[in-house]
Amino acid sequence: MSSTVADPLIGAVLDGRYRVLERLADGGMATVYLALDTRLDREVALKIMRPDLAQDPAFVARFHREARSAAQLSHPNVVAVFDQGQDAGQMFLAMEYVPGQTLREVLDAEGALSPRAATDIMLPVLGALGAAHEAGIIHRDIKPENVILREDGVVKVADFGLARAVTTQTSTTSGVLLGTASYLSPEQVVRGIADARSDVYAAGLVLFEMLTGSKAVSGDHPVHIAYQHVHTGVPAVSSRAEGVPAVLDALVAAATAKDPDDRPADGKAMAALLRTARRELTPAELDSRPVGATAVAAATADSTARLDLPAPDPAATSATTVIPPAVAAAPTGQTGQTAPLPVPRLSAPADPEAEHPAYDEQPPRRIWPWVLIALLLAAAGLGAWLFTAGPMGPTTVPRVAGLTVDAARPVLLRAHLSERPVDAFSETVTKGEIIDSDPGAGEQVRKGRTITVNVSKGPERYAVPPLVGLKSTDAATSITDAHLSVGATTQAYSDTLEAGQVITSDPSPGTSVKRDTPVDLVVSKGKEPVQVGDWTGKPADQATAALTKAGLKVDATQQQFSDAVAKGLVISQNPVNTNVFKGDPVTLVVSKGPETVTIPDGLVGKQIAEVRQILQGLNLKVHVQNVFGGKFGTVTQVDPGGGNQVKVGSTVNVVVV
Repeated sequence: MSSTVADPLIGAVLDGRYRVLERLADGGMATVYLALDTRLDREVALKIMRPDLAQDPAFVARFHREARSAAQLSHPNVVAVFDQGQDAGQMFLAMEYVPGQTLREVLDAEGALSPRAATDIMLPVLGALGAAHEAGIIHRDIKPENVILREDGVVKVADFGLARAVTTQTSTTSGVLLGTASYLSPEQVVRGIADARSDVYAAGLVLFEMLTGSKAVSGDHPVHIAYQHVHTGVPAVSSRAEGVPAVLDALVAAATAKDPDDRPADGKAMAALLRTARRELTPAELDSRPVGATAVAAATADSTARLDLPAPDPAATSATTVIPPAVAAAPTGQTGQTAPLPVPRLSAPADPEAEHPAYDEQPPRRIWPWVLIALLLAAAGLGAWLFTAGPMGPTTVPRVAGLTVDAARPVLLRAHLSERPVDAFSETVTKGEIIDSDPGAGEQVRKGRTITVNVSKGPERYAVPPLVGLKSTDAATSITDAHLSVGATTQAYSDTLEAGQVITSDPSPGTSVKRDTPVDLVVSKGKEPVQVGDWTGKPADQATAALTKAGLKVDATQQQFSDAVAKGLVISQNPVNTNVFKGDPVTLVVSKGPETVTIPDGLVGKQIAEVRQILQGLNLKVHVQNVFGGKFGTVTQVDPGGGNQVKVGSTVNVVVV
């Protein structure tokens, strides 16, 4: 029985914006999740780097550069990169979410494709690569897994996250070779470099696979596969599937040539060749089934930019319905005019005399002033109650500091107040507890007022970003983007980092610090210069030891004979009396001493003519001393004698009788 471990990232919100919904796929460098961009309310594909890679400063720096490079691309056949960020050690890319099938899934399900279907897919792939190459970007990892056929049939090229500006000229960092073994070009394997022609090589292998249903190069181990790329080469398409048109066989051979100079220059050039090849094929050739492979014809005969797939199930699609705002109707009978207040009618007295009562009678008592006074007093009393003991009366703001919002709510309700929480950082108050209120505790306010309560988010802390390897200007931007400040900048020599790149930072990357904390930088001055002195005429072993200790590569293998310089001493040196850098070469020419020859044995008893010829052949001078006139011409003595070593050009005395 197996148990499934829940992914801790499901449901998490990264960077306060991306809510992780489900896990889509795992890769060698990252895991891809489906996420919701809560800010823009859209689904995105979230590519989260492996934790061990996120700890590598060199990889992090490259990751940021590559994300910026990928975001520069805007093409209908490229999966767009929207954003990149970091949250609690999780580094991610936010990319366009493309529902559909990868080309790998199509090939696994259908086998080999017809030439029409294969070119329908490859042309938009090359269009995407052509746009990238024109922008100075290479993909480095073209393979069926990175080609997506959207549900409506549009072809998209994914994972430009491995891309890098062409000027970088390297595909390795920290000893990791980027790319997939089955699609690596020979130059990537041998020299670790890649350019637009490397992408063309991989595209040729993908076209090979679509036409045959099998990988061109395979093996039990990546090293074995890489060896075949370099030494064996790519087989002909026709060797795997008979009936493939010769023009496509030749095109794949050109795209997968071992020498990059023999391939099309970039994706745009290969696309032009593919269109030309397609125009040369008849409809029957375009839709032919290769012998030895299972073929599937393109869904539409005239499609040149996409392979149409079955339409998605309408029940599976989602639509957004826009509901028009309701128009509020006026209540029945309402005209929009204000009706006049009713005016009471005053009846005339029945008795005209009543208008003029006798002077001796008391006039009737008028009560309306008293009613008016009573009404005014009642209104005043009501107002006084409203603004004293009533709902609009005063109340005192209670103390809620240190409480949670849920705990403070009933306290405020008892004081006839409500709360409006506002998040704020605090160095002293625990996260989730109220720091203070506005108005503050003890202040008099009207009942019903909303009180602002500042809720602690905990201490304001920001992580120092990865800075090693960045240019100092880029490092300063990263620091300010992280809500920190640039501190002191010093310089030091570095054997590994170019001038202007950051060697170290203080605090170190990943350290959690307060806002605006200064980050000090140590910036490379390049390699440390080394003064090379003059070792001419001095012992070569001493010169070698001193120069090696200074970090230079010494070549003392060159030796020469010298009459003027003793054996083992330096005759000449290159360079001399100048500044070089650690790791630079220094060449020493070492003296073998004077050139000598050995006097041969057996010269005594020979005729002088023969002896003279032998000695002069050894570049020696001959001085002849004749005894008794040298009548017989026979050598009786040689000085120095046989077996002795003498300098070339020295004189040998010969006695002749």
